[in-house]
Amino acid sequence: MQILYLKSIDSTQLHLKKLLKEGKISLPFALSADIQTSGVGSRDNSWTGLKGNLFLSFALELTQLPKDLKLESASIYFSYLLKETLSELNSNVWLKWPNDFYIEKSKIGGMITNIVGDTIVCGVGINLVDAPSKFNILDITISKEKLLKLFFLKIE
Repeated sequence: MQILYLKSIDSTQLHLKKLLKEGKISLPFALSADIQTSGVGSRDNSWTGLKGNLFLSFALELTQLPKDLKLESASIYFSYLLKETLSELNSNVWLKWPNDFYIEKSKIGGMITNIVGDTIVCGVGINLVDAPSKFNILDITISKEKLLKLFFLKIE
């Protein structure tokens, strides 16, 4: 998976969709930013955050998904793969149905998925190092780069 790292962006999700529409990337492709100022969350919520946290969107052709995966289950599927990746690194992260990441009783992140033509676009936000009030951070220390490498290996 090719990964483009940016310093700052309004939304990894919106920018990735724009790159897809303009035909400027080949799939699979991922976009990560150090800072996200107007990220897209579920139910029209925003997901903005602080430097050092994970702001990621990735796109795959629908034909790259497991044949038995129903599209309506894609968000929980990718959320589970990320949860498993973190668990294998000794995190106590758990999933709150269908796609929110929690440590104990506090949300640390989430995932959304959208279908764009024949492509699935997934957005992920995880508080790795800092969190707004009422939220928490991941309970292990890991770089974004290492986490993405392990997560994308699991997807492949």
